[in-house]
Amino acid sequence: MNGPFFKAFRTVFAKEILDALRDRRTLLRLLIPSVLMGPLMLTLMSGLAASLQERAEQREVLVAGIEHAPTLRNYIERQTYTIKPAPADYEARLRNSKLADPVLVVPADFETLLAGGEPATVEIVSDSANQRAEAGVGALGRLLQGFSSERATLTLAMRGIGAQQLRPIDVRERDLASMQARSTRLTQMLPMFIMMAVLYGALTAALDSTAGERERGSLEPLLVNPAPHSAIVAGKWAAVLMAGLLVAVLSNLSFLPGQWLMRSDALAAMFQFGWSEALRFLLLQIPLGAGLSAVLMALAIRTKTFKEAQASTTLVITAIALTPMVAIVNPGGGASWHLWVPGLGQNQLMMQVLKGEPLTFAKVMPTVIVGAALTFGGLALVARSMRAAVAR
Repeated sequence: MNGPFFKAFRTVFAKEILDALRDRRTLLRLLIPSVLMGPLMLTLMSGLAASLQERAEQREVLVAGIEHAPTLRNYIERQTYTIKPAPADYEARLRNSKLADPVLVVPADFETLLAGGEPATVEIVSDSANQRAEAGVGALGRLLQGFSSERATLTLAMRGIGAQQLRPIDVRERDLASMQARSTRLTQMLPMFIMMAVLYGALTAALDSTAGERERGSLEPLLVNPAPHSAIVAGKWAAVLMAGLLVAVLSNLSFLPGQWLMRSDALAAMFQFGWSEALRFLLLQIPLGAGLSAVLMALAIRTKTFKEAQASTTLVITAIALTPMVAIVNPGGGASWHLWVPGLGQNQLMMQVLKGEPLTFAKVMPTVIVGAALTFGGLALVARSMRAAVAR
């Protein structure tokens, strides 16, 4: 590194930044969604949580044929539930998602079978494609299980068998997850949106500084300049990285005021995202942003037009968008090799931040090494393509 290198680096870096600032329309298209991302996502998630919480507090049960089961009605009302008659076309409404609760169907011979000591079959009708109705199936099932247990206890108690003999095992569930960890069931898509924001922030700058310049005919005159090619490559890469990190900063900070818009008190209590979490999110994005900036430039510099460059980078965008799905569909939790996959490693580490778990050096280092490897490999390809362009 020497004086001419830094002088050329600063010149190219300043030129790329000024070009980006002059294109205000593109700049606003990048920055406005970044600022709105946090409030919109948290509003949608808290709205869903508030809706589920409100329905749980209503304690209503839709029943078809409750007139055939006064015993069951008595038990449900003693549990402070309100019984409502199900509409006649409940099956069609469930299929069309116009009914947000499952329906309990009671047969006409319910009381006769119960009095005769024979099992009475009731149905919980729902539609697995109707997620709002499906969410209430568990609570309704537990309510019926309680009725069944009470009936069995009363029957056997009349025969002289104590209640304790009926329950030789007392099962209690203990959830080891913290409140923050439980909140990640709703916020697990958040890291993916932040990574995509970083990717799109770097993408536009990478394409414009390589394929865009070639299309405008300004790249070759720049390369015949006596300035070191390594300084030109480094200056362009630094400007692209800054664009990606600017979007990352805005995306992270947008979640701070976004928490004020939460409608669900329970989710607001569990989702703790402060300055510390925002800073750790940003630091985790730096290796990924640096590596992706270099890779995008390496792909774009080999094309002749901006449109062709967009098509060549589609594979990178798709890969980064799909990598978090590996962690979501993996029932065994995060594996150690996930940390070595670009995007997947950052997703895993950001989920730990959301859960309130500490980040260790051993877990962060793989993402830094991979990011550095992508950066040096990508910049080497960019420099090689530029030398080839000058030779032609």
